[in-house]
Amino acid sequence: MFGALKEKLKKWITKNKEGDLDIKGHDEKKVDKSPKKQLSKKKKVKKSKVLEKQKDELEQSLEETINTPSEEKGFFIKFKKRLTEEKFEELFEELEIILLQNNVAYESVESIKKSLAEKLIGKNLKEVDLAEELKNAIESILINPPDFIKTIKDSLEIKSPFVIVFAGINGSGKTTTIAKVANYLQKNKLSVSLAAADTFRAASIEQIQQHADNLKIHLTKKDYGSDPASVGFDAITHAKKNKIDVVLIDTAGRMQNKDTLMKEIEKIVRITKPDMKIFLGESITGNDATEQAKAFNESTDITGIILSKSDIDEKGGTAISVSQATGKPILFLGTGQKYEDLEVFDKKKMIEKLGL
Repeated sequence: MFGALKEKLKKWITKNKEGDLDIKGHDEKKVDKSPKKQLSKKKKVKKSKVLEKQKDELEQSLEETINTPSEEKGFFIKFKKRLTEEKFEELFEELEIILLQNNVAYESVESIKKSLAEKLIGKNLKEVDLAEELKNAIESILINPPDFIKTIKDSLEIKSPFVIVFAGINGSGKTTTIAKVANYLQKNKLSVSLAAADTFRAASIEQIQQHADNLKIHLTKKDYGSDPASVGFDAITHAKKNKIDVVLIDTAGRMQNKDTLMKEIEKIVRITKPDMKIFLGESITGNDATEQAKAFNESTDITGIILSKSDIDEKGGTAISVSQATGKPILFLGTGQKYEDLEVFDKKKMIEKLGL
């Protein structure tokens, strides 16, 4: 994850940090030494003084550069002294392109820009660490999740079962991710049951049944075309009767612009009253995943996000974008096809992957 973005950011930082010293003002009026018509004595004296002044200025500039401590020769030395708003816009333009090309949504790019502008404009640029400021800007967008297991166990002291509804688009790996979460809960000594509330997609019930069989857990299911909310309700009733800790409810992979399907998940939430509503998105879909997350959040006020296929996501900008767009934490990252391939999200680790 972040392979492509990491390399581009490193190049951008290095380019601006190691930019050549701009002494254009000193050498743009170079003296033409080629023989021309003879100057008058007065003109020669004047020219000599100009040359001497230019030489003094150049020597002073070079001396200041040589005597500047290495840590103070940082980025933007070419802009001298303090960064103006105009120069900041010039600097950020290239970074904006890099971020957009790596699936960072425009709103997130604007958030990063605002943060950097506040830190950099008007500052003595030789004293600013560009990589550190960029890291802080990105880190401020990302949200570390609460302790998933502790949250559930604390809730179980008050009422049982703990209900989680999963929503997302077909093909994002939602059903497989639910199985991964079930396995994770079992590893943490919590009993689990599943609900096949996706009664719309062909073979969806058979798919989740296979996962239930593999994990040796109960699956509540009905015929295709049944009311999804009733499946979730029956699963909760079964869990209460059999003292099962957690119920995971699968739902149909619905398009965010399909009003009837969005209303269906709203009904599931209304009937089952879940303790968590998790959006499952695909890392590699970029802005699509961000727009989907926003739509589901507006409809059901999601609790958190799981991003699948992060192991094959070279760009990595989706993680930044969905957090900024929803204001909700990423709970887990899917990192493979095995049940164990579920990584608890840690924003510091993600920032480290960027090499900042």
